[in-house]
Amino acid sequence: MSSLQISQGTFRLSDTRTLTIERLNLHTGQSWAFVGANGSGKSALAKALAGELTLLKGERQCTFTRVARLSFEQLQKLVSEEWERNNTDLLSPGEEDTGRTTADIIQMEVNAPERCAQLAERFGITPLLNRRFKYLSTGETRKTLLCQALMARPDLLILDEPFDGLDVQSRENLAHLLAELNQEGYTLVLVLNRFDEIPDFVQHAGVLADCALTETGEKSALLRQALVAQLAHSENLAGMSLPEPDAPPAREQLTPGAPLIVLNDGVVSYNDRAIINHLTWTVGPGEHWQISGPNGAGKSTLLSLVTGDHPQGYSNDLTLFGRRRGSGETIWDIKKHIGYVSSSLHLDYRVSTTVRNVVLSGYFDSIGIYQAVSDRQRKLAQQWLNIAGFSASAADAPFHNLSWGQQRLALIVRALVKHPTLLILDEPLQGLDPLNRQLIRRFVDVLIGEGETQLLFVSHHASDAPACITHHLQFVPDGDSWQYQFA
Repeated sequence: MSSLQISQGTFRLSDTRTLTIERLNLHTGQSWAFVGANGSGKSALAKALAGELTLLKGERQCTFTRVARLSFEQLQKLVSEEWERNNTDLLSPGEEDTGRTTADIIQMEVNAPERCAQLAERFGITPLLNRRFKYLSTGETRKTLLCQALMARPDLLILDEPFDGLDVQSRENLAHLLAELNQEGYTLVLVLNRFDEIPDFVQHAGVLADCALTETGEKSALLRQALVAQLAHSENLAGMSLPEPDAPPAREQLTPGAPLIVLNDGVVSYNDRAIINHLTWTVGPGEHWQISGPNGAGKSTLLSLVTGDHPQGYSNDLTLFGRRRGSGETIWDIKKHIGYVSSSLHLDYRVSTTVRNVVLSGYFDSIGIYQAVSDRQRKLAQQWLNIAGFSASAADAPFHNLSWGQQRLALIVRALVKHPTLLILDEPLQGLDPLNRQLIRRFVDVLIGEGETQLLFVSHHASDAPACITHHLQFVPDGDSWQYQFA
């Protein structure tokens, strides 16, 4: 029996990036699907399995003798090459078109007309054998390359995004053909974007996040894991409606079109050392900002100005939610507009309570619940728990029994229940493993993208930014002080 085994593997992607595979065992006749978001390392995994990446650390042992890898990238390159062959400099006299036929493409590596005809018949592309490859549809080109790969009778077939660009019927047809191949003994690996793309016949699965293979196992068991189930659940939230607020959101009291934050030539200093050094910054309507920079740059100080907690806010030209700081507003006039999550808040949430009560506490801006909760608030909290993918048992479980990432997700939901004008996430990915980081990123994109709340996302690393970010404020060292770059 052939196998592919990787143990504590680190593969080189570039001078600064690697792919990590702690442990993976593939055996003859198995079918695997690996799922991950864009940028998670899926294509790199396909190349690592095919032996196309440099192994920096660990072991990779492969006894499969004929490994074939197919990707959308290869398909695009092949189609591009075929169109380039139509350059007039390459045409023979009197020739109007050039380019290889479908049969030529199938037999690029193995010239066997009889097997080519058999495979074409099986995949339903016999009428296309004499047609120019470059004129085929996406589904037809996909089947052509699959026939090409099968010509050499590979004992391990790796398909990178095989369903990408296919309509529903074509996806079903291809999944059926792949199931037949697996039944005949072919070892199949599918690399996919979404959990719902995993065909029914697949036996084993893995999850990628941040260029690391974080989870593997038998497919049904893997999909029952709380984190993986929540990730799969989040794929189906596009276009959803968020639960209503319990009371009219505070943003309705603001002047339409007015900026949320205006700081003119802001300065905050301690012992004559400037922490905020002449920063002018405006957060306009609809803008989602990432604030990044190293420790000690002043990110937390800037946040404390925004939340109204810093006393030097009064000595600055600072307007928050339409009110000039020091014009008679209270701290609660500011905080009613804000939902806030940080690592320090997470650590401070030490009360013994359920996940449900953590979410409910968002209606009162409290750590724990110290007043009566209405039936409407309970109903709305349940809707939020459903959106976040918390099962009934998880919702009523002790908050501190959850994984760190699930706790962080519950705190983000807590911050959103009142539909705040501004959600501040201060290092929300800090301390999370890759799978938890992927969970938080995906839900932030969904929850922010489907509501009217604006986001301040604070992190050390620009790469942590969720997809909804529209603007970037970066703290850049300048001697003993800091400069600010906007993008």
